[in-house]
Amino acid sequence: MGVLDEGHINVELEDGFSLGVFEEDPDTIAIEAAVKVLLEGLGEDINREGLRKTPFRVAKALREGTRGYSQKVKDIVQGAVFPEAGCESGIGHAGGAGGLVIVRDLDLFSYCESCLLPFQVKCHVGYVPSGQRVVGLSKMSRVADIFAKRLQDPQRLADEVCSALQQGIKPSGVAVILQCSHMNFPNFESAFLEQNHQGWVKSWVLSGSGVFENERADIWVDFLSLLKFRGINVETCSRDFTAKHWCPSQATSKLGAASSGMVAAVASILRCLDEDPSRKELVETPSHFVKWLMNFKNCDLEMKLNGFVLGQAQALKPVGDVICDDERIHSELNLSFWSQCEHHLLPFHGVVHIGYICTEGVNPIGKSRLQSIVHFHGFKLQVQERLTRQIAETASSLLGRDVMVVVEANHTCMISRGIEKFGSNTATVAILGRFSTDPATRAKFLQGIANFASAGAWWM
Repeated sequence: MGVLDEGHINVELEDGFSLGVFEEDPDTIAIEAAVKVLLEGLGEDINREGLRKTPFRVAKALREGTRGYSQKVKDIVQGAVFPEAGCESGIGHAGGAGGLVIVRDLDLFSYCESCLLPFQVKCHVGYVPSGQRVVGLSKMSRVADIFAKRLQDPQRLADEVCSALQQGIKPSGVAVILQCSHMNFPNFESAFLEQNHQGWVKSWVLSGSGVFENERADIWVDFLSLLKFRGINVETCSRDFTAKHWCPSQATSKLGAASSGMVAAVASILRCLDEDPSRKELVETPSHFVKWLMNFKNCDLEMKLNGFVLGQAQALKPVGDVICDDERIHSELNLSFWSQCEHHLLPFHGVVHIGYICTEGVNPIGKSRLQSIVHFHGFKLQVQERLTRQIAETASSLLGRDVMVVVEANHTCMISRGIEKFGSNTATVAILGRFSTDPATRAKFLQGIANFASAGAWWM
């Protein structure tokens, strides 16, 4: 990987495919212009420090995340098919002792064609060799990645991977199973009202060709049994899959004319990604994306907290009549949050742990009020470090100065823009008052979080 100039990186991919995103590239310029329209539609200042490079970062992430449009399966498979005695045509039992080949647990991501949000995929691929042909195992992962790096829905992704491998290596049959997870991002209002919001929509899909075409065939039993070795238990996999079971955005209402400029900007982004916005699966995509993005509109909202009203730069005294008679640490753990990275316009989400020392004259406050503080600061264009500090400062204005906040988050930008660090997690800490000067107090709160995690009450 080599730096071309400030903020512009040329990515050399493993297949020898080079993705150079240059400032003068017409599609990159057009995407950047569209992103500026979206940011201005959110009421943001596109010249402020945190956003100056956001249009380019978004363009680069989208170009990398959809690079599959410019890749071809034959370029990967060609030269990677090797002769192997015993794999006869139409039989596929190598040496008479088997033949099924499986690659399990391939981590992929793709962009949902209905809302342009990334979704995660765990892919399992199997095939039965024939004609004395076997393929390099890494090639199955690369073929799957080609189709994942396009706007997709799960069933089409499975079908395209299956068909490409069937045509590319001409085996007796190919089987593909995908475990897909789509973020179910709440809107601003529902986040406050729904205490048990389900953060993910999960789906299993399968596709088969050749000897796997009949889903009741014995070869499927072998395939699924081999998956069970890894703890993967596919109870039900049905091809009766429709979009309404998948993308949460399909249940949202349409936007009004006031956002027409933002909708047009998203449509132009689709064209720059070599997609046709008039394709039936994409007709509503711009409005779905804009409706989701408008959750993070920069406005002078006030936060109502069951008797508290927090406005900007407003510090309030707690109310209530329950006074703490000792100086013990109170904590609220695993408060959920949802936010939007201002650097890449990609979502991040996780949990917040808040600890505070209840001293004389300070009332402990309920979980719902602290949760509201978290949501209020989450539903903005954010960076995790700032989010952590803002939650701590707001909690301190209500609870006194002795406050500690730990935020743990998964960032989709860690998997969807070329980095592809699946399962990574980021923790940030803000400490005020006694927590900043007393290591023993900090350790006690952190141990409480650890005990909570070891008890199995975790968010992942």
